[in-house]
Amino acid sequence: MSLEELIAQADERGLAASGVACLDRCVPLLGGDDEALRPLWGTLAGGPADGDWGEVLRQTREKLDAVAGEAAGGCAEEAAQLARGMLAAAPADRSGPALRVWADGCSAHALRIHQLLDGADDADLTAARREGRTDGLSPLLAAELRRQTAVLELVAAHGAAGLRSALEVSTEGRRVLRAAVSRRGRRDG
Repeated sequence: MSLEELIAQADERGLAASGVACLDRCVPLLGGDDEALRPLWGTLAGGPADGDWGEVLRQTREKLDAVAGEAAGGCAEEAAQLARGMLAAAPADRSGPALRVWADGCSAHALRIHQLLDGADDADLTAARREGRTDGLSPLLAAELRRQTAVLELVAAHGAAGLRSALEVSTEGRRVLRAAVSRRGRRDG
């Protein structure tokens, strides 16, 4: 199934996990550490009415706003703006149509971020999301597409029990993105 189809069929937990995972992989662009989104992940175990998604989201925004570093310029600045936009667009309510719009937007932004950092401006991200194929994509971009798909599949297949594996997928992606940001900084600087 394509990434677009997986997002269209995901339940509220899957959508929230997808959005948080995309944001989590991009947290190095926000100046956050590896634990920055851990509390938000923790709210996903219960149903949308359980937990304090809205309050934890507010606290996460404040924490990441406080550590936001100076812009690096160039594609790194555009990538950081996209990541900030993902965080800003997160709905205060973990249910309803706004959650699907946010998850879909996070997916597109995370792919664009990876495209920018890899210098792969010729890839058709819309087709990649719609068709679910990684042919012709740069390695960094193809890996991000696979990670997004894996997170949605894990949560769809296992519900709350799939969150730990989804977090592991996201953690690996965050390390890869951090390395890509570092490489890009050395190359541009």
